[in-house]
Amino acid sequence: MDAAPRLKAEIWVKALIRRCELNGASAMVVRRGDAGSGTVLVKLNTLDGMASVFGPARDGDGQLIWIRSPKGAPVPEPEADAYIERQRSFDPDIWVVEIEDREGRHFLQEPVE
Repeated sequence: MDAAPRLKAEIWVKALIRRCELNGASAMVVRRGDAGSGTVLVKLNTLDGMASVFGPARDGDGQLIWIRSPKGAPVPEPEADAYIERQRSFDPDIWVVEIEDREGRHFLQEPVE
């Protein structure tokens, strides 16, 4: 069975930022990765000193899901930033998009675990 074509990272990031803006949230690229195939991390900053980082993964059926890291719950923002820096040391082509939303909306369309 053929895999579905993958959307380029840069296009996906632009769509996420647009979705955030349409819903009254601020979003920006804080680290630009490879335009075609870079992995994307999404940092959700709730502007209260806490943040979450969402990274892509695949479920048992191969479907895209998002995993909240580093602890599965919001953490102090410096801890979230340190997690992102560790991930960048493994993957220099990584994208980082930061969403600022007091309501805690991540705007990801796939399931989040």
